[in-house]
Amino acid sequence: MKTAIANAMAFKAKLKAEQQIIIQSFKDKPKAETLLKDLCRCVDANLSDIWKSFNFPKELALVAVGGYGRGELFPHSDVDVLILLADHPDKDLREKLESLVQIFWDIGLDIGHSIRTIDECMTEAAADITVKTALLEARLLAGSRNSFRELKTRYDEAMNPQQFFQAKLLELHQRHVKYEDTPYSLEPNCKESPGGLRDLQVILWVAKAAKLGDSWAELAARGLITATEAHQLKRNERAFKDIRVRLHIQAGRREDRLVFDLQTAIAATFGFETTESRRASEYLMQRYYWAAKAVTQLNTILLQNIEAVLFPLPHQAKIINERFNEVNALIDIVEENVFEQTPSAMLEVFLLLSQNANLKGMTAKTLRALWHARNLIDAEFRHDIFNRGTFLQILQSPRGITHVLRSMNQTSILGRYLPNFRRIVGQMQHDLFHAYTVDQHILMVVRNLRRFTMTEHAHEYPFCSQLMANFNHPWVLYIAALFHDIAKGRNGDHSVLGMADARKFCFDHGISKDNTELVIFLVQQHLTMSQVAQKQDLSDPDVIQTFANLVKDERHLTALYLLTVCDIRGTSPKVWNAWKGKLLEDLYKITLRVLGGETPSADRELKNRQEEALKALRLVGIEHDAHTKLWNELDIVYFLRHDASDIAWQTRVLHDKISSPSPIVKCRVAPIGEGLQVTVYLPDQADLFARICNYFDSKNFAILDAKIHTTKSGYALDTFLVTEPAFASNYRDIINLIEHELAEVLAKQVPLSTPNQGRLSRLSRNFPLVPTVELRPDDKGQYFLLSISANDRNGLLYSVAGVLAKYKINLHTAKIMTLGERVEDVFLVDGAALQNPKNQIQFESELLDALRI
Repeated sequence: MKTAIANAMAFKAKLKAEQQIIIQSFKDKPKAETLLKDLCRCVDANLSDIWKSFNFPKELALVAVGGYGRGELFPHSDVDVLILLADHPDKDLREKLESLVQIFWDIGLDIGHSIRTIDECMTEAAADITVKTALLEARLLAGSRNSFRELKTRYDEAMNPQQFFQAKLLELHQRHVKYEDTPYSLEPNCKESPGGLRDLQVILWVAKAAKLGDSWAELAARGLITATEAHQLKRNERAFKDIRVRLHIQAGRREDRLVFDLQTAIAATFGFETTESRRASEYLMQRYYWAAKAVTQLNTILLQNIEAVLFPLPHQAKIINERFNEVNALIDIVEENVFEQTPSAMLEVFLLLSQNANLKGMTAKTLRALWHARNLIDAEFRHDIFNRGTFLQILQSPRGITHVLRSMNQTSILGRYLPNFRRIVGQMQHDLFHAYTVDQHILMVVRNLRRFTMTEHAHEYPFCSQLMANFNHPWVLYIAALFHDIAKGRNGDHSVLGMADARKFCFDHGISKDNTELVIFLVQQHLTMSQVAQKQDLSDPDVIQTFANLVKDERHLTALYLLTVCDIRGTSPKVWNAWKGKLLEDLYKITLRVLGGETPSADRELKNRQEEALKALRLVGIEHDAHTKLWNELDIVYFLRHDASDIAWQTRVLHDKISSPSPIVKCRVAPIGEGLQVTVYLPDQADLFARICNYFDSKNFAILDAKIHTTKSGYALDTFLVTEPAFASNYRDIINLIEHELAEVLAKQVPLSTPNQGRLSRLSRNFPLVPTVELRPDDKGQYFLLSISANDRNGLLYSVAGVLAKYKINLHTAKIMTLGERVEDVFLVDGAALQNPKNQIQFESELLDALRI
């Protein structure tokens, strides 16, 4: 033992040198499976040598388990070993074993070890599926062959393949839920995510436990998969192992996630290069997603086949038609070559799924036949009028459309039928706000539209559900959703390019002229409504009239509104919020009135809002003329930019304080039901906007909207909509905190602190935007519109406010649009500095510096 301890450093140096040679060999000639086996053999030899130096009793054994037991070792993976005992160790043996494990650590291995007798192994395996799985691939490294053989014999005798299959299937579903049931994550885990290495290992584990085979070739020999499927699984397994090896080497540690920090570097090792339209990392990720999709599809087939062997059910076939039967609530093909004989059945099977609520999916036989026949969908197939009619019927089905389209995408049928859709399958979007690949985003938008038609989801967005219930031919919206982003990744404006695709689809499928025009309009303008609502002044009658002229009628307006809501919600869980919902709904309702014949009029809107505000004030018991003094201090712009409820609330809290020498801060839960509305009233002061932004930034509150106003007597009346995840749990405490602290901060007028850069997310660090600043006069020449775009970070708005304050630029409104990791803010400003071209250039340059990462 002393000799082994003394030589620990020598063992470490020897092991490290051998590992470096193996890794360098991989870099010179990348073959992942060779590296995995070589690293495993290297560690085997070193552990065996150390074990032998201890002269343990001959009945002890050193056993490799888990992934290491499988005979593979990734550069920075754990080395899992079992020290198998004949009996409970005495004190001396226990100390020797502790020294052995310590040396394993000292030589630089991440050891996962257990010390157990055979009885203890069996007890633990019976209680823990993880232990049972680890022992399934146990491999003797050194010591007693008899002890190891006895362990294997008892393990095999105790194995219940049915129970093991069910436990691993439950474990698989649980893991998939953890990873959001999709392989299309922005940063997928190539080992644990759906469609990754772990899914492949589960198949081999359950097959091995059931004595059905230890490899893809053996499973093919048993008839559970075809030789072609075995080849595909082996190829994709090799691809994932290759990626995982490169991740470990590139990160210099165990890293199984394709994180943003590493995607570009890993892409470079594969030879991918950035092009004019796409980054190298996007090519890598699309290749990964395609492999994961194939694995998911083939795994579904294999699991069904293994389950059929382990749990044979009576064949209860019910005839659907001459091509399909229903077997145990799954659709099954009557003949193996049904899709070759009748290619149109490849669409028919999905139509049947959408038409029959009792059908839960397809049998493995059907999935396999579909998978292998998908290449029969060619130009001739797509031009067939019967096939075109079937596809249109699927989109017009009363139920199951989302499930069917996702299934069509998973089986590659959708991409074969719509070739341009195939181009965007697995295409990542590093635009800082899309959380899904293009194809998954499109299907998410369709899903969102479908939910508006379902009574069980009517409570989520009641107004949208009401509009959809009265919308003629909702399937037209699904077509627009399918094509709105289909041209992403091509050189050019995807909205314009997508119009051509949509026009051709509608023409080919015999869609009426009116519906075709609507689809093309929606694809072309699918970004317009969000841009108007979130970037333009909805109190400006000209803005509303221009938008009304664009949409022309109620049907176009309603269709665009519904698609816009679903599109924003389908980008990322972080992008949608109640404030954006309110802006879109306000724009819809105002525009609808104009389309109904009402002429946009500032005077009429002023009168309507004042009357509504007075009604609200009377309900809370305020004297009939209490509002007069405050309202006399306010101009028409104030009334047009604030809702009647906001006007009433601010009047109620300020009507008797209009000459207050000290700052007044009032706060309430925002009427939209999300976030807080904060009103600040005080004699106007320099840098006021910057001070307020600094305060909110110090509390990590996000500003969603700001309305800045100055009364005729020189008082600032500013309103902010702020939010933060913790608001929902303790609104009352936060309201009291803001009203007290912000008033105190504004009263003291302490010097402004220097803006800090703020912490960037990993996505923003790895995919930084080139910030933009655009300054132009508004249509009336009265103010300037300042538009900025940059990576989001804490303190960004405060940095912008600091530059505005430095140049003495007055802010009138601020529309803050956060799109995931990106901000696109629009400010209405004026100031003497903007009238001088030289000062204007200096201002814009300094603003760009403040936005730059």
